Amino acid sequence: MTLDRLFRPRSVAVVGASSTPGKAGYAMMRALASFTGEVYPVNVRGGEVSGRPAYVSAEEIPGPVDLALLAVPAAAVPAALESCARAGTRAAVVCSGGFAETGDAGAALQDHVAAIARAHGMRILGPNTSGFVNAADGVPAGFLPAVAGLPAGPAAIVAQSGGVNLSLCFLAASEGLGISLGVGLGNAVDVDHADVLDHLAEDAGTRVVGLHIEGVTAGRALCEALARLTARKPVVALKVGRADVGDFAKSHTGALTGDFSLTRAALAQAGAVVVDGPTEMVDAMRALAAHRASPRRDPGVAVVTGQAGPGLIIADALRAAGVGVPELAAETVSGIARLLPPLTYQANPVDTGRPAETFGRVLAETAADPGIDVLAVYALEEPDAFDPVEAIREVREEANPPILFGSGGPGDALDRRQADLSAVNVPLYRSPDRVAQAVRALVADSQARFRLGTAPRSFAEPPPVRTIGPGPLDEYEAKELLSGAGVAVPEGRACDDREAAVRAFDQLGPPVVVKILDAALTHKSDQGGVVTGVGSRAELIDALDTVDALADRLGRPARYLVERQAPRGVELIVGGMRTPAFGPVVLLGVGGVDAELHPDPVLRLAPLSHADADAMVRELPRALASGHRGHRPVDAGAVRETLMTVARLLVSCGDLKEIEVNPLRLTPDGPLALDALAIVSPP
Repeated sequence: MTLDRLFRPRSVAVVGASSTPGKAGYAMMRALASFTGEVYPVNVRGGEVSGRPAYVSAEEIPGPVDLALLAVPAAAVPAALESCARAGTRAAVVCSGGFAETGDAGAALQDHVAAIARAHGMRILGPNTSGFVNAADGVPAGFLPAVAGLPAGPAAIVAQSGGVNLSLCFLAASEGLGISLGVGLGNAVDVDHADVLDHLAEDAGTRVVGLHIEGVTAGRALCEALARLTARKPVVALKVGRADVGDFAKSHTGALTGDFSLTRAALAQAGAVVVDGPTEMVDAMRALAAHRASPRRDPGVAVVTGQAGPGLIIADALRAAGVGVPELAAETVSGIARLLPPLTYQANPVDTGRPAETFGRVLAETAADPGIDVLAVYALEEPDAFDPVEAIREVREEANPPILFGSGGPGDALDRRQADLSAVNVPLYRSPDRVAQAVRALVADSQARFRLGTAPRSFAEPPPVRTIGPGPLDEYEAKELLSGAGVAVPEGRACDDREAAVRAFDQLGPPVVVKILDAALTHKSDQGGVVTGVGSRAELIDALDTVDALADRLGRPARYLVERQAPRGVELIVGGMRTPAFGPVVLLGVGGVDAELHPDPVLRLAPLSHADADAMVRELPRALASGHRGHRPVDAGAVRETLMTVARLLVSCGDLKEIEVNPLRLTPDGPLALDALAIVSPP
């Protein structure tokens, strides 16, 4: 169902309208003073509100009402909605608090509101929201009158919090970025993130979207809508709640992921540019509203600076973030050399020494380099030295890459410069680090579009095709599951007694690893249940004694896993689990002594595409990928195939709750799953 009646109403009823300053109904009427459609105050006492006749109920309003704004206590909301529905209104904003955020009674009241929406086909924004502002059409639907003054423009904000929505709208406006639509979802009893994202995909006035997330319950639906939107328009996402790891962080893999990291990873996988704070979000939106870079696996960025120091800050920040700042082609450097003094650095960054009349030609030569996709420029405000707008027009004559401009100077001068640059579709940033952050947003968007290809990726979870059967599974059974799917495991034997363990030792040959085989014991090494480097019969007996002692402490019969010891190599962690909000999720982490290189795991929703798996491997530390501590470089293709196999296994087996290979050792003969955990849902 379209959201036009909600966001583009021709007539609005304010239920709970008031003439008393300080009340929400008073503020709503003030906000709507500039609305050009019909406004109908509704107040149970009747009379007059803001110079307009007030109606006792929505059903008394003589004309059709597209949207109802409710400013009544929570307990009165259901009756007010029913009255609006009987009057033919099919969209409402419920600003009142006192619903699910307050506890069980409030949750029950919220369920009642949801039932009303379903029964009448009514779209409801909220409850517990500040409303929305449609600056493009002049609809300030909320209780903050100041939103009526927000300038119209290409940026939409979709925020879980009404307060954050307003904060971001005003922040964007202060940076010269106008608003098409700003929405505070509140408790999202009906209209949610996905609904608004799909609406914005069709909105011709929106060129970029800012997305604020606090918590996610329907993660797959969110990613589906996000992928549909990012195929057409850029999205910048801010996830808050860094310290909250979520309820599912109960197992080893879950403890590594956490709600914050998982949500950010899912948003990025669906094509969003993920940022760390509101200012960074607005800076990224300004860049992406002006221009999207072409899709590239590794976009190249050129830095041209009028002053060496700021240029160094930009280049340093970009390289630290893994953004490519490549050397320019020899032909480009030759062309630049004819324009600049000989002592300046001209390879990238390009240091002009000081902007002069050749500055525009330097920019044009650099922008035309075949390895450059984004141009970052910094020059202090020197109106007598050069004209940035004229310089950029010289670039536009030969190339059209995204250009971001950084500068420093008096505030009023920069305000004028920002207005001038906006006329040529170039955003201005007032510090070098903000230029670098905005460039990273352009690069992230370019890489996401390359990874997702030409069509929106589906994030719908495919139905499982089989079950594993009753659990729990011990390590040997978990490895059989992995081996059957195509993941290599060390040759080994499951042994019910010591005699069988001795036979396994003789068959495999030394050295071997001896482990306790117990499905209930997930951290064997921590409790002395793993003995490595067993090279003789005598050492085998000692290892079995060690395992027996642990089994005695646990009060269970001893069983053994005897495996051929694997050669040394880099160790990774590959895992997957079913999460409440996002379903199957796959994890790649660094294990063993190299864990300090990259303590945070790489996460993606399953199933994985080849591009997803490649991107995961590319996020491993460079030192590890290129060879570290005497190890061979990581075989990216082999790791990619292991990730995709684990993802397929997790998705296809409906009762597989969690699977973990820790470690996956990268040996000269390929990856080996040295330890495995598989948790199966009870029947």
